[in-house]
Order: sequence, then structure tokens, then C-alpha cells
Amino acid sequence: MFYPPTLFTNVTPASLIAQIEIFGPVLTSLTFRTPSEAVSLANNTPYGLAASIWTENINLALDIAPKVKAGVIWINSTNLFDAACGFGGYKESGFGREGGSEGIRAYTLNKLPTRKIQTYKKQKQIKKLINIDRTPKLYIGGKQKRPDGGYSLPVYAANGKDFICDVARSNRKDVRNCVEIAAKTVEKQLTNFNRSQILYYLAENLEQREKSIVDLLIALRGVSSNIAKHVFSLTCERIFYYASMADKFEGQIHNPPMRGLTMAMKENLGVLAIILSDHDPLLSLVTCMSAAFATGNAQILVPSQKTSLLATELYQVLDTSDVPGGYINILTAKDHELNSTLSKHENIDGIWYFGNSQSSRTDIIKNSTSNIKRYWCPSEKNIDWTNTAKTFLDEFLYQSTQIKNIWIPYGE
Repeated sequence: MFYPPTLFTNVTPASLIAQIEIFGPVLTSLTFRTPSEAVSLANNTPYGLAASIWTENINLALDIAPKVKAGVIWINSTNLFDAACGFGGYKESGFGREGGSEGIRAYTLNKLPTRKIQTYKKQKQIKKLINIDRTPKLYIGGKQKRPDGGYSLPVYAANGKDFICDVARSNRKDVRNCVEIAAKTVEKQLTNFNRSQILYYLAENLEQREKSIVDLLIALRGVSSNIAKHVFSLTCERIFYYASMADKFEGQIHNPPMRGLTMAMKENLGVLAIILSDHDPLLSLVTCMSAAFATGNAQILVPSQKTSLLATELYQVLDTSDVPGGYINILTAKDHELNSTLSKHENIDGIWYFGNSQSSRTDIIKNSTSNIKRYWCPSEKNIDWTNTAKTFLDEFLYQSTQIKNIWIPYGE
């Protein structure tokens, strides 16, 4: 079948031909008044494979290129390819890259370090942690909010007998509220320097709450005081590490065989859902939270039911650390209860799962195909979260970023 080269005019943003990818000699034409309006029109599609920017002002082109949600940007050119430069898309155009060092990395599976599960002697009696009967709420948009359903879950000490308190039980409407706020927040684009300073401030404020968090670790995990203090110290160090990497985990420059160069920029995924287990609950929570924030993602954290109190203890620390509302959201729920809702949500751009359930891991990967969201579901059980190797820590930065290649020709 032959279809002649065709130009469509008077196209509106809602038109079908402006929303889908047409693999043929077809061009749609839309008008705009300002550069910001042009960016809005370009991003008003579920796809993002490649884009061309044509302008006489190179400063304007370099300002617009990072704002267009596409994996490849050609400036004053089109259809440039080279094996030294990565090629791949954003959103429903898929993830991963072909070509360049980023293409090799996309086909590389880095195994995470593991360690044997340590068993601790269960304490017969847990000292009372909370003097006032309270139910920690959810943390959505920088505010503590009651769950939509009004339900709660009991949290017990490590011995399984001593009741500590109830925590809020979130549902799919709470997920919707989180995603709505997170999607608006991530568009504000904090600078790398600002994210770094916020994380430093967060670590400093967290150190002031050592006693309460150490007591919680002892109660929820049944560990000794020395182990709990060591874990807390590692937790603060972990935040400091990602604070230092916020403005240092950068892209690179490719040299294709042309009069020009290609910038491989690392950008955030957008809205990221992170589902955790009760294995090393404090370190795993802070590692994922700090890494995702350092790279500029808005995140929805779902801690394990048994150890969710550790996550709720961070609310006031986040409030006093200048973390913009919506960047870090925390939902407490039954284990696996929100997996389906999060993995199927069309406006979540990535999902991490660190549980040990193979069936849950399979379901999340299968559900993520609804909008081709990027997933990371490590198969390793009992990850060694205390590991301080750079390869281990930087894996979280890699998994929370995607690479955009911007082709910039120069010369007469």
C-alpha cells in the first residue's frame, strides 16, 4: 500500500493525528505564539521517541531541548544516527537505549549484594514508646492527611505480642491524590544544587532524632541497642552520600562523525513509586528516598506494614528540612495491597519493588506494560543495605534517571 507524502494543517492538540505516532510520510502542523506554548504542545502526547527543534537562536534551542519529553532531540537537523550515541524514547515510546555507552549499560544486569538474614533474640517485653494514643497519618503533598477510607492497621513489636499503635491504611484514592500532587511538583524542577542542600539539611535534622528512631528500631526489629545505633549512623551517612552526588551524577559528551556533538543528559523519570519490604527497613527506606530525590524524582514510598512506623517517624523531619511538598509522599498499607494500583497507574513513570514475593514481582512487571513504565524489581533476596560500595549506591541513581541525547551541529 502506498501513501503519498502528506501535510495536515489546522490540526488541534486533541486531534488523533497529533496524539499518536504515524510511521509514514505524514506531517502535522500546529501553530504557537511562545516557546513555552511550543513545549506544551510537543509534550501533549503519550509518546516521546524523538523531536527536531528548528531555530536561528541556538540559546533558545538549548533552553527548550531539556524541556521536551523525548529521548532524542535534533537541533536544526533530523534523523541523525550513530553507533556512538544512544537512541531511545521516553514515556510510551519505551525505555532503554541502543548505541553508545548508555546502550551497553541498558543491556547490563548489575547484581545487588546480599547477606544472610540475621536472627535476633526476641525481647520478652518492649518498653512503651508512645505515651499518647495516636494513629500516624499519611504524608501527601508535604502534609499529614487522614486516609480516604478511614481505616487503620495495628503495628506490633518484634515479639508479635506487644501492641505499639495503629497506622493509617491507604487505598487507591490516596494513590490518586499522591500522583496528582507529585506530577505537578516534579514539573517545578529543583536545581541539582538545591536538592543537594535539602538532603544535607535532612541528614542534619535526622541526627537530632536519634533516640526516638533507635528505640523504634529496637522495638520493631528486636535488635540490640548497638546494632540500632550503627544502622542509624549508616542511615545519616547514606543521606550525606546522595546529597554529595546530587550535582555530580552527570551525563557526557559523544563525538559523532559530523561537525557537531551530542550531549547525553541524565534526567529524572518523573513520578516514581517505591515498594519496600521489612528487611533493613530504615536503611532501605532512606537509600531509595535519598537517591530518587537526588536525581529530581517525585516519589511515592510504600513501607512494609510491620515496620511502617519508621517511615511515619520521618514526617516531622521532612517538614523541617525544606523538602518541597509533593516530592516525597508516604503511604502506609497492608503488604502488596497497593501493588496493582501503583503498577497499573498511567501517570506513574517508574516503579521499584524490593519485596521477596516472586508472584508480586511478576505481576508488577506485567502491569507496568499499561504505559510502558520503567520498572526495577531486583530478584536478589535479602539485599545487603549496609553495603557502602560505590557500584551499589550508584545503581539507585542510574535506575532513577533516563538519558536524553541532544544533537548539536556547529559550523557554517
